[in-house]
Amino acid sequence: MGVVATVRREWFIIGIVLVILSAKLQPDVGVKGGPLKPEITIAYVAVSLIFFNSGLSLKTEELTSALLHFRLHLFVQSFTLVFFPLALWLLLRVLALTTIDQWLLRGLQTVGCMPPPVSSAVILTKAVGGNEAAAIFNSAFGSFLGIIVTPALLLLFLGSSSSVPFTSIFSQLFMTVVVPLLLGQVCRRFLKDFLERRKLPFGAISSGVLLLIIYTTFCDTFSNPHIELDPTSLLLVVLIIFSIQVSFMLLTFAVSTRSGSGFSPADTVAIMFCSTHKSLTLGIPMLKIVFAGYEQLSLISVPLLIYHPAQILLGSVLVPSIQSWMKAQQKVGKRSTLQPI
Repeated sequence: MGVVATVRREWFIIGIVLVILSAKLQPDVGVKGGPLKPEITIAYVAVSLIFFNSGLSLKTEELTSALLHFRLHLFVQSFTLVFFPLALWLLLRVLALTTIDQWLLRGLQTVGCMPPPVSSAVILTKAVGGNEAAAIFNSAFGSFLGIIVTPALLLLFLGSSSSVPFTSIFSQLFMTVVVPLLLGQVCRRFLKDFLERRKLPFGAISSGVLLLIIYTTFCDTFSNPHIELDPTSLLLVVLIIFSIQVSFMLLTFAVSTRSGSGFSPADTVAIMFCSTHKSLTLGIPMLKIVFAGYEQLSLISVPLLIYHPAQILLGSVLVPSIQSWMKAQQKVGKRSTLQPI
């Protein structure tokens, strides 16, 4: 029973491993021009389906209560979309001098450019008992903001030498991301009662489509004899990713808990997760569009594929410790308000 429960809980991470292995064994199925026709089914249909699903599931009405916490929103969005990519850019100037595969390093830069995820930061904030409304708002707003900001950051930090012109990138993003997202929101207005009553598995649907995108991406890689993944580089990237996550969580914790910050312990929890988590669901489709034509697309995608399970794993491990800290801080706050003047 324990094994079944683990598979149900971690099915997506297991799925990533299985689709990569499947791509290695039978890459011809998912390559361009192959039976799956990924140049149509993935580039347009699958990506559009993910964002239509996001628009359909996103409860924008729940965000109004958190809307006025401007300082928290500014902190989170500035950290994740300005400080994060800039800090990684500076770090990569140093790492470029090492023997780590340069395409994996470019992949690390793409991680920094990604918006916050719609789900994982919210789930972990809720598990700790932090400011869930703020986490919901920043995850959703960051995702919307990322539609415009992320492609611009990718082209800024990695250069605009893509085989796809800048205008073509944004037109494809508009048709496969913005339009389906808005259509999903419009449909939600008419189907709100039905959707809330049936509790459809939106997250599982997006994750399933995402596995198909990952599969075709790696089919292209394994069918190309000129691309090789260096195991040493891969191990170093894993260590760097965990180091980045721990360092940035500690940094956001230190800044948001300093005297005079104006953030409550519950706010700090939301800040730590929302500022340091990055979206795989939005990221992989965007990389597929922005880096269309690159033989090394899958190598660029590897750091993001590692970062996603790593942030969930690290966050889950830290939940009890952060929860104990928050409860202790809240008790101290209650005592101070009860003391006689």
